[in-house]
Amino acid sequence: MEAFTKWTAKAAPIDAANVDTDQIVPAPFLSRIRTEGYEGLLFYRVRRNADGSMDPDFILNQDAFKDAGILVADRNFGCGSSRENAAWTLWDNGIRSVIAPSFGDIHYNNEMNNGMVPVMLSAEICADLRQQLHDNPGAEITVDLENNVVVAPDGKPHVFSIPEFNRYRLLNGLDDVSFTLESETEIAAYEAKRKQEADWLY
Repeated sequence: MEAFTKWTAKAAPIDAANVDTDQIVPAPFLSRIRTEGYEGLLFYRVRRNADGSMDPDFILNQDAFKDAGILVADRNFGCGSSRENAAWTLWDNGIRSVIAPSFGDIHYNNEMNNGMVPVMLSAEICADLRQQLHDNPGAEITVDLENNVVVAPDGKPHVFSIPEFNRYRLLNGLDDVSFTLESETEIAAYEAKRKQEADWLY
């Protein structure tokens, strides 16, 4: 997993609340395996008109926001289905962090398990950040995990926190397997001791 220390990128405002994982990536794409990639599928239905053409009013279809690497959303982002594909889709479309007042619980963890930093700030701060982005299209935000600070387009810092276990893994680029292998020596010692104490198991 790629380590996350500090990420500065253009940010896009997503004003709707309760953006569910089916909006992030629709169910028909869920049969796609991870290695096939999810580029171009982010908000696949939401960003299109009924005839399939791109909706120019959708925020990520606008030139200033189409290459955003951070989303600033409203409450309950990633609710609904637990599909991990939603986190894959965000990642494969260049999103490394989502800032919102709250997240769907499983999606919150799926983001962290896939190298992303979901940042929870108050509804008032998130609304202010979105307004700054509307007022200054193409503005950047910094998510600094080393110092637990989000730096807004106007330069104001906002302190956030994520669970320390997840923070450690993200800063060091550790997925479940690599985190476990950090204890490989202790695991091997335990297995050797267990083999002596209960050799009949082996």
